[in-house]
Amino acid sequence: MGEFAERVQANMDIVLDEVCAEWPNGGDHESRKYIAEQLIQAARGGQTTLGALTYVGRRALVHFNNKPKSA
Repeated sequence: MGEFAERVQANMDIVLDEVCAEWPNGGDHESRKYIAEQLIQAARGGQTTLGALTYVGRRALVHFNNKPKSA
């Protein structure tokens, strides 16, 4: 993740931890990976502020919770 400035990386880390705190034990690997991928994609698109990344992270949380689970 060396493509992002230190501040952006810190913002993404904060949002990832904050959003995943909604799940027991901070979420599993699959859920954290999904949120992280959404944050990276947003940052690559120029959404790098804490507020913008928080919005993306919360939206990803809702999407992940609502997507059908595989059997």
